[in-house]
Amino acid sequence: MTTHQNLGKLVLQGIPAAPGITHGPAFVFLQKELEIPLYEVGKHQISSEIKRFEEAIIATKKQIINLRKTVEKTFGEQEAQIFDSHLFILQDKALIEETKKEQERSSYNIDYCFHTIAKRHIQDFSNINDKYIRERLADIYDVAKRVLANLLGHKEQGVLAFTEQKIIVADDLSPSDVAEIRGESVLAVITNSGSRTSHSVIMARSLQVPSVVGLHNATAQITNNDYLIIDGYEGTVIVNPSPEVLAKYERIKRDKLHLQEIYESISSLPSKTTDGHRVSLMVNIGNLQDIKKLHTTSSDGIGLLRTESIFLEMSKSPSEEEQFKIYQNIVQGMNPLPVTIRTLDIGEDKRLGNLLLREDENNPFMGLRAIRFSLENIELFKTQLRAILRASAFGKTLLMYPLITGVQELVQANKILEEVKKELKAHNLPFDEHIEVGIMIETPAAAEIIDLLAPHCAFFSLGTNDLIQYLLAADRNNDRIAYLYQPHHPAVLRTLKKIFTAAKEKGIKITVCGEMAADPLYIPLLLGLGADALSVTPGSIPEIKHTIRTLEFKDATNFTQAILQETNPTIIIELLRDFYFQNIGKSFTE
Repeated sequence: MTTHQNLGKLVLQGIPAAPGITHGPAFVFLQKELEIPLYEVGKHQISSEIKRFEEAIIATKKQIINLRKTVEKTFGEQEAQIFDSHLFILQDKALIEETKKEQERSSYNIDYCFHTIAKRHIQDFSNINDKYIRERLADIYDVAKRVLANLLGHKEQGVLAFTEQKIIVADDLSPSDVAEIRGESVLAVITNSGSRTSHSVIMARSLQVPSVVGLHNATAQITNNDYLIIDGYEGTVIVNPSPEVLAKYERIKRDKLHLQEIYESISSLPSKTTDGHRVSLMVNIGNLQDIKKLHTTSSDGIGLLRTESIFLEMSKSPSEEEQFKIYQNIVQGMNPLPVTIRTLDIGEDKRLGNLLLREDENNPFMGLRAIRFSLENIELFKTQLRAILRASAFGKTLLMYPLITGVQELVQANKILEEVKKELKAHNLPFDEHIEVGIMIETPAAAEIIDLLAPHCAFFSLGTNDLIQYLLAADRNNDRIAYLYQPHHPAVLRTLKKIFTAAKEKGIKITVCGEMAADPLYIPLLLGLGADALSVTPGSIPEIKHTIRTLEFKDATNFTQAILQETNPTIIIELLRDFYFQNIGKSFTE
């Protein structure tokens, strides 16, 4: 987060989580931590302590089910499904059994034992390098807090049920907190922590109010009834602005609404350039709640289904049948549009549900993760492949392996796939025998040997997020070196050129599914390089489609050739901006 003093009394910069601009008085919501008692219990009390724990679990389950019903009425079924993952957490046998064992081992009261085990689980998840998995911390914390409140005999309270229109300022909000909000009384939501895809933000977004997260210390810098401007497009919060600044943001608000009208006016039109060049526009799905958004996006299918979210939301390794039903519903629901299912991409850094993973890796992000993990856990891999293949009988399905770095990995994965096909045939289970198999190109190694990989797969999916940070040795989540993460760096552009050239020579199609694909500034470059498809979050579809439909493909190709000759990153980004405003920005004023 950055802080400025020029626009108003105070300007805070966070992460834009839900679009929109609004202004109003602040309500600082400071959550209180529960005080957990610690005392020893005798052996004769163990059974009563366990009973008390089981009753608290039952009570919590009832509360969550009731909360789900309330959220379904207030927010809708999609948001209500968030609490299904809460029920999965509550049913996590590891969490429950470890608590009971801790109580037997320590002879401490069950409240303290559950608190200890829950903290351990939260710490495990916080150390996982996968962004989506870390974002589920709030769900675990929310459930744990409910269980503890029931153990301690605390009653539920509606802490956010105020009537005046306010902007909520909080350290973080749990889904339970958001469920208590009265939509008409909330102008916006801003938090110290959180991310765009946390469950609480998904729910806040459904209120159709601007949201900014990742502000770090907003609760310490803002007091009740400070007047705020919230810019959910840019992630900006202005505290006690001047009348001139307030008027400026009212103009920006009107302009943004005008842009949205433009995007919506072409939402059902095909994504092709002004000179007729067609580019498939697909969506990335990070969690199951995203699925129902797809029918309003006018996309060309699912370009990336991250299956690790299914494992996470179940807090366990789902069976073949459980995975099959989920994949089947998605594939069948999208038919005849294609669905690209990526195999499990988790790392062996910490425990995920009932997947017991080693904890001795110094750098798990470069360790036993993704396809490496699958190839070391072949039965788990086969179970997933069987489920995906069976789902392919219900619609166009593509299979994709993550983090491929060598030909041998790809050959081995395909060999296992063929074994699974034989098993399904032996049991007379239908599947698409000609299912297309592709790989993620997200490492410099894969980029260097792309010509060697091509004969063993049908398509490439370019994961620019990982590729860029591996190429530049710059962690994009590290604030101190974020400036080094440059998609326009010459090393990145030369690598992309090499990938696209080799793919074209081998007749392999490429989809770009990283954040570059969702940035209008880079669309002319990606089209000029030869991207066959772009895969982005559902919310990015309207703007990217407008960008494509405003471009002339010939101009994008010529521009790309010129950009590739430039060696200075500063000049490259300036050229990208100039081209955007000259060729796309002008459409907003015509």
